[in-house]
Amino acid sequence: MSSSIPPAISNLPSTSYHHPIATVPSGSTKLNPYLPIPQASGSTTVLFTNPTFLSSVPSASLKRTVVQVIDAEEVVTPRAARSLSLISRSAQEAYDHSLLALRLAQDEDALVYHFIAAGLDGSVQQVEDAESWLSGALSSPVLANGESNGDVADELLTAYEATCLSLLKLTRRAQPPFGYTKSESSKLIVNFLPHSIEAENVLDVILAIPAPKEKLRSSLSGVQEVVVVEGGNGKFGPGWASVVDALEGAEVNIRSVLVGGNVASSEITSALSASTPIARLGKPASHSIPSSSVAVPSPESKYTDLLTSSPSPLEILNDPSHLAANESTSPLYAFGKAVALRKERARLIELAKKVLKASNTGKDVHEALSAWLLVRDEKDAASAGKKVEEVLGAGNSEDEKEIVQLGSKGHWEKRALWIVISNSWAVDLASSGLHHALASGLDINLLVYETASSPFSPNAPAQPPKERKKDLALYALNMGDVYVASVAIYADYAGVINAMREAENYSGPGLVLAYLPWGDKEDGEAVSKKENAGALERLRETKRAVSGGWWPMFRWNPSLADDKRFTLDSSYIKAALSEFLDRESHLSQLTLAQPAIDSSVTSSVGTDLVAARKEKARKAYDALLNSLDGPGLLVLYASDGGNAEKVAKRLVSRAKMRGVGASLRVLDEIASSIVDSLAEEKNVLILTSTAGQGEAPQNGREFYKALSKLPASDKLAETKVTVFGMGDSHYWPRPEDAGYYNKPAKDIFPRVLGLGCAELCPLGLGDDSDPDGYMTGYKPFEASLWRALGVDNVEVIEEKEETVANEHIKIASDYLRGTILEGLADKSTGAIGPSDAQLTKFHGTYMQDDRDIRESLKAQGLEPAYSFMIRVRLPAGVCTADQWLHMDRISDEHGNGTFKLTTRQTFQFHGIVKSHLKPAMQAINRSLLDTIAACGDVNRNVQCCVNPAFSKTHETVYNFAVGISEHLLPSTNAYHEIWLDKKKVYGDATQNFSADHEPLYGPYYLPRKFKIAVAVPPDNAVDVFTNDVGFIAIVENDTVLGYNVSVGGGMGVTHGNKKTYPRLGDVLGFLSPEDGNKVAESIMLVQRDYGNRQDRKNARLKYTVDRLGVAKFKELVEERWGKKFGEARPYTFSNNLDKYGWAQGHDGKHHFTMFIENGRIEDSSRHQFKSGLQEIAKIHKGNFRLTANQHLILSDVATEDLDEIKRLLSKWGLDNIDHSGVRLSSSACVAFPTCGLAMAESERYLPLLIDKVEKICEEAGVRNDDLVMRMTGCPNGCARPWAAEVAFVGKAPGSYMMMLGGSHDGTRLNKPFIESATEPEILAVLKPMIKRWALERNDGERFGDWTVRAGYIKPTTHGTNFWENGFPDAQQAVQAGQAITA
Repeated sequence: MSSSIPPAISNLPSTSYHHPIATVPSGSTKLNPYLPIPQASGSTTVLFTNPTFLSSVPSASLKRTVVQVIDAEEVVTPRAARSLSLISRSAQEAYDHSLLALRLAQDEDALVYHFIAAGLDGSVQQVEDAESWLSGALSSPVLANGESNGDVADELLTAYEATCLSLLKLTRRAQPPFGYTKSESSKLIVNFLPHSIEAENVLDVILAIPAPKEKLRSSLSGVQEVVVVEGGNGKFGPGWASVVDALEGAEVNIRSVLVGGNVASSEITSALSASTPIARLGKPASHSIPSSSVAVPSPESKYTDLLTSSPSPLEILNDPSHLAANESTSPLYAFGKAVALRKERARLIELAKKVLKASNTGKDVHEALSAWLLVRDEKDAASAGKKVEEVLGAGNSEDEKEIVQLGSKGHWEKRALWIVISNSWAVDLASSGLHHALASGLDINLLVYETASSPFSPNAPAQPPKERKKDLALYALNMGDVYVASVAIYADYAGVINAMREAENYSGPGLVLAYLPWGDKEDGEAVSKKENAGALERLRETKRAVSGGWWPMFRWNPSLADDKRFTLDSSYIKAALSEFLDRESHLSQLTLAQPAIDSSVTSSVGTDLVAARKEKARKAYDALLNSLDGPGLLVLYASDGGNAEKVAKRLVSRAKMRGVGASLRVLDEIASSIVDSLAEEKNVLILTSTAGQGEAPQNGREFYKALSKLPASDKLAETKVTVFGMGDSHYWPRPEDAGYYNKPAKDIFPRVLGLGCAELCPLGLGDDSDPDGYMTGYKPFEASLWRALGVDNVEVIEEKEETVANEHIKIASDYLRGTILEGLADKSTGAIGPSDAQLTKFHGTYMQDDRDIRESLKAQGLEPAYSFMIRVRLPAGVCTADQWLHMDRISDEHGNGTFKLTTRQTFQFHGIVKSHLKPAMQAINRSLLDTIAACGDVNRNVQCCVNPAFSKTHETVYNFAVGISEHLLPSTNAYHEIWLDKKKVYGDATQNFSADHEPLYGPYYLPRKFKIAVAVPPDNAVDVFTNDVGFIAIVENDTVLGYNVSVGGGMGVTHGNKKTYPRLGDVLGFLSPEDGNKVAESIMLVQRDYGNRQDRKNARLKYTVDRLGVAKFKELVEERWGKKFGEARPYTFSNNLDKYGWAQGHDGKHHFTMFIENGRIEDSSRHQFKSGLQEIAKIHKGNFRLTANQHLILSDVATEDLDEIKRLLSKWGLDNIDHSGVRLSSSACVAFPTCGLAMAESERYLPLLIDKVEKICEEAGVRNDDLVMRMTGCPNGCARPWAAEVAFVGKAPGSYMMMLGGSHDGTRLNKPFIESATEPEILAVLKPMIKRWALERNDGERFGDWTVRAGYIKPTTHGTNFWENGFPDAQQAVQAGQAITA
């Protein structure tokens, strides 16, 4: 290389470093190999290196850096995301490209590799004011053809072209991406070598990465063959790959010539003319980094000399002078070596014991091995091992041969393994090597240098972040089984020797923190404007640090007796003792527990202080109060469903009982000040649930996002953190989705530790799929937390777990009043209080928010778009035409312009803001309807079959259902006080109320919701067995003789919690119609008195029935009723669907059942339900009947009105029932965007899924066959999915649990088939299944029955075995199906 090149390049403005290369640029700082390149703030960093040291550059995370590769031999690809590679083959190019590289690294925040060929000659013309060009704006605009569309390579190419154009204007020298020596030839040579080659038609690449694809393609005119020449020894080089990518689709042959070391130009010329696809020339180039190139500062020898003077065998694993070729000084690499060595010695011991036990082992071998095992960890181990070798010789068995082999490696004697951590030559990135070594439990020792000056030094610079090693002591002490020493050779020479020998003798990990101020500087180097480094200066600085208490000297040996473990070596401890004892670290806990510190602590320490602390700690434990010395604990939680919040609150309560100063906050509350908030605490627990696809809960997402952007901070040195996560390992069954399980907790924990916090106790994970749910993992985690806080021995009497909050709310609500009126009057928010939000359910309304815009509003600092859902109480689902018009008008004036026909035969309004809530309630009451008890822990809307074909019995059954609804209605005046101004509205009449009383419910109401339905066989459209109570009409000659009564149905389930399950009701017996109200009341009272009020997930009547047993439950009902049930009468159900079209009743009136997809009354591109039904209601003289499948019956149409009604139905397309069987049989709940419980789409998505399923059915020839398909956004089961033939229950956006095997008549539950399925998986499963059903079914055999017979799924015979044999392996299910049909 020309001698003019390095000075010219080094004169360019930058912060530069150099590896130990031959030609050292002026003004640069030496950098040892393997060390990270310091990133200069505000300027571009330059590293001068050569091919020997290039492999040691950790390039993956580099930005705004230029690596100048002097005497380059081949082009190496950088690993950084934003990177470029330039090649210079002349002295002038080397200078110009260096200038170009600086500008690109600076502007694009990129890593630029600049490969400069060897042996360059010639003068260099330099730019006079390079700094102005680098700091000024580019004089050339970004080129129009540089649109990148987010592609990094395109962005960098665009920036390269713009920078080259600007540099051209500055230097008048063009900077093309390649140099092209064109000649008439069908062969194009693309040269990636740093030097030129002798050939025709050569394209010398300058911009190697990213390759200029378009310019390469433009060089193909007349070319039939492209030969890529580059350095390397792999199968293909990176240059060849980029050319192939650039020329994709071009009709040319592409060959590769890979050039190794010491290749003559004639060999390259010969390879170019050959025809082989790949030619490899020369030997592979390899570079070994010489150990002499790693410079260890001489001041460190003060410690290493003592270390190597150890009387026992010792090895410093990352000592540069003993490293083999290409070994690294990295502590993490050294830890890997240590693990291998310890495993080999453990293997030797294992083999020795095995040979001893072998029956064919000779006496002399037995004696030699026994002798060695006895002294294997002592001084005589080596000589004993030599005797073993003499006896074994070459070895007679494989085990003996392996013993000889391992012994020859030096494992006869135990070596003390040391790893040195030094900022000068062995940097431990993110303390990864240290953490792994200490956490491994292996017998490995670490010597860590602290070279910073103390805060008391007159020459002390600001403490560099992430480099304060003194705090590693606390981190190690918290582990409990680590030997820890803090020493200073200029203060206590003997203490250093003691610490090193004790660490070597301790059987486990050891950490020795060594204070060596300015240890990274050689003697004579300046440490300030006034002082230079030297022995005297280091002595003075050490005295300042130790006497000031900044560097406490101590030794902690866990192997010693309790009263000998802690030894304090400082002559003056002052603040140091206080600091360590007050941190609630492992050290402080032990000192508080046994305050008789080692006798080396002089009386000047303050004996009174120690005694006072001891007495204070004793009193704190005795009184079980939060003492002044009690540990503090901040609990941060993130929870969507409230379960994690409940656990966090309970933990805080338990912590306080143990004397812990515990407090509670929401995780997002500290998102804007994470470091400062954590730094204020000594102990922190983060408790988070898991949402969606491994996402953080809503009130933890801001913290989650902010955490990933934070650098480490020494402010957190005294903060210890642990994390507990709550998730479900079976929530995502696919192997590729396994990482979603407890992902927030698993992500947060290492990130928080990476900020600089210490570990309080290991990460804990609760799994809902465990036998006891999350508690399986939580119980041991909580125990480890108490141990870490030092309060595990505190005996406390645990309070009995409190009943659920809902029970407290109901009791304290004054018969459902709460503070609802005050919440409605509060105009500062669109919400009401959490307690009132529970109480308003009893009044028929839920608070919700628009989840479609929740995130965007949160990003703007706004509260969610709160609104309310109102549900009408509409017994049996019958309303007049005038009431229909009222509902239509309410949806426009107070709601979102639509309303919903629900699966419980009533109306539901969405999008009602708080200011419209009371007016909407009053409007509903003015229509002579109400909303009381439409939701909440009371009897809800009573359902009834409304099939006009049974119109003779319909009036009887309808009156029966209305009678039960009125009989079980709550009696509280609260509803009328709050919504109707203390008056009950009947048109223009009003009625005042007397005092409250609840003769049926009492002040506690029911443990959970209570649902009743009445069915008229053979029609089971209400799915009567899915209700808590079912009345099955027994009809003879159009007369209702009475009702069979079923109990114990219910749909609600919790994902992953197999203690929850859907259930169909059991029939208790028969009763007469006049006993209906009393029996319904008696069943409800048993549930009121025996239902589970501790756990709302197990509070429904179905669990009460299973807990008591059907016989006992029946007995309790009869006891309250005062009568006995008769024998159940026979009945038959044929289906659970609606019969669409026209039908005529016994009275001559006509009824039309219309299809309302998923019950949504709206005008859309698919349907005009709202406008059409509004026009019909204006002239209709009969009633509207809502079905339990979310459809609508236009009933009681007189013959004279029939034509006009038909005309209007046709006008609005409401008479269209020509849909597929699967669409007519489908049903979906609301889900997104309003339901707060939804985990996935339902109402908005099911029609789109059915579009695709319909095509499958049409192809199979079963388009018109009914197939009951239901979907819900969560497992609460509003659309009764568990009783469908095919069902999908949302688990996460786009992911559903799939069920199969339900019956078509509502008498058999389905069973889980796929735990988590996406749309492609759903369609892939259904397509062959539906085709087989079409071909193989028996006459009239429904799909659900066929899937059971075909072996795809086992039948669910009772709710308690719903989960049994669920989620069968897909292959097993298919094979079973094939076996059945074979």
